[in-house]
Amino acid sequence: MLTISGISKSYGGRVLLDEVSLQVNREDRLGLVGPNGAGKSTLFSLILGQSEPDAGVISMQRNVSLGFLPQESAPVGEETVIELAIAIHPDMVPSRRLMLTDDPEHYHAKARYEELDGYNVEAKAKAILAGLSFREKDFERPCRELSGGWVMRAHLARLLVQEPDLLMLDEPTNHLDLESLLWFQQYLHAYPGAILMISHDREFLNDLVTGIVEIRQRQLVRYRGNYDEFLLQRKAQEEQLLARYKNQQREIAHLMEFVDRFRAKNTKAAQAQSKLKQIERMEKIEAPVSDAITIDFIFPQPERSGLRVIRLANVRHAYGANVVYDQLNFEVERGQRIVLVGPNGAGKSTLLKLLAGAMPIQSGSRELGHNARSGYFAQYRADTLNLERTVLEEALDTPQRITEQNVRTLLGVFLFRGDDVFKRVKVLSGGEKSRLALVKLLLDPPNLLLMDEPTTHLDMPSIDALVNALQQYQGTLVFISHDVHFIRAVANTVVHVNSGKLTTYPGNYQYYLDKTAATSARSALVAGNKPSQPVEPERKPAKTKEQKRLEAEERQAKSKLKKEKQNAVTVLENEIAQLEQRQAALTEELEKPETYQQPGAAMRINRELTEVQDRLETVTAEWEKAASALAEQETT
Repeated sequence: MLTISGISKSYGGRVLLDEVSLQVNREDRLGLVGPNGAGKSTLFSLILGQSEPDAGVISMQRNVSLGFLPQESAPVGEETVIELAIAIHPDMVPSRRLMLTDDPEHYHAKARYEELDGYNVEAKAKAILAGLSFREKDFERPCRELSGGWVMRAHLARLLVQEPDLLMLDEPTNHLDLESLLWFQQYLHAYPGAILMISHDREFLNDLVTGIVEIRQRQLVRYRGNYDEFLLQRKAQEEQLLARYKNQQREIAHLMEFVDRFRAKNTKAAQAQSKLKQIERMEKIEAPVSDAITIDFIFPQPERSGLRVIRLANVRHAYGANVVYDQLNFEVERGQRIVLVGPNGAGKSTLLKLLAGAMPIQSGSRELGHNARSGYFAQYRADTLNLERTVLEEALDTPQRITEQNVRTLLGVFLFRGDDVFKRVKVLSGGEKSRLALVKLLLDPPNLLLMDEPTTHLDMPSIDALVNALQQYQGTLVFISHDVHFIRAVANTVVHVNSGKLTTYPGNYQYYLDKTAATSARSALVAGNKPSQPVEPERKPAKTKEQKRLEAEERQAKSKLKKEKQNAVTVLENEIAQLEQRQAALTEELEKPETYQQPGAAMRINRELTEVQDRLETVTAEWEKAASALAEQETT
């Protein structure tokens, strides 16, 4: 399908790819990996034809379609979400817009839309948008009203609707929440085309890919299997290469010893020269270079806190009528490394913000323990940075005694390399500010660290460096993450959050998986059903008068909403009945011979019949939605 032959590419005198070759076949699922700056995005750019190779050829089979999802937000115009998702042909959106108007070309537009299979495409797009967590009411919203992350989801939906033969994805999980990520991961299992992806998500790669292509020392090296299998194969190859390199170096040293000893002697000079030529003729083996990042200094540690680090007592928190927590009691003890898991909307981020004091306590109390000092990563990433300083100046602004060399080393670990450290903070992207804030936290950590998705915007070596730092960390940690590798390496306690209730599992992530009999490590992060073996279930508090009153109001609101939905269904059913009667009457008129004896009668009846059928389709679709909403209401 795709053939890369002898490609070379350099930028500014630096060789990124040196005569590399790769074959991508139909149904291949390949992960492209390598450290930042190795040339992954360059290779994508060459395949897409956005840049030209210095040498070599890239060829694609005839009629093979290619789709690409960039890492950063793609531009949008005035199109709505659904229009962006169905825009797989230039005529699709214009036809849809025109047929929804009273324009005289309405019928031609409808015919073109049907010719493009627009109705089926639109149904597929809506299902995919729903899988990516779009609400139905957002389908007709202009994309320019959405954040960059949601725009990227809409672009992803369009690619999945299009189903190109080769799907190229650059960090596709960056903009997805856990539930949409799980849906997307499952969707790709049945994807009919080939996939080539760049990702720093180990779990995603392990679940999907059947091969890894690594950019290493300017070459492409292909491995069979998923990411974990790649690591094992690469380690074995590195050990073999290192052994060959050492053997060759010993042989060179032995030959040079003879040369140095005898080159000045007339009787041995010819032999010495022969040994030198033997060394020159050797195909030199390059020493293997490890991508692992090592930090050769000890991270600063916080002051020791009391045993009880923080406590939430009888806390109630609501967003309008939506009560997230009521009579919540939660304590965190020194040394715990708690990961919060549970479905979207369960209240994980709310709990983290309550612990951080990032939102006011509506009722109840938040009590920090003796000598406890908290730091909240999600809030920290932008609010406390000095925008006028350089990256290096901002990182050096710490009360800890740390050398500039160590600070620059740490900045390099978190992807601030070379002249990047002299950039002003105000010109950094959101991801770069996030990484800088992370560096500052590690250089002066509080003894209670609260982190929301700390691995976002990090590559794999940087994630490993963060794991190393947190394993040294002697304080208390509460965090949310969708990175299973990170969770396994750091957490020693799991708290499951669901429907305002917290269930504590006093063990690592594998302990939690075993206790809940989870189907997979990632799906367990968003499991919403009751845990099968709760270890420390929170006791249900006695209902207060206020709580009973709120429950009564909620029941009344549900009853009113149900009645409104029943009325809506009834109104639509009545209209459908009237339209069907009219449709039958008009059809009957067209069957009568006398109709065609009256000038223009048949044309008039046909026009009205088309309008009735169009309206019937619309009302039937509205009835299906209303009936479905009513059924959901009756089950809650």
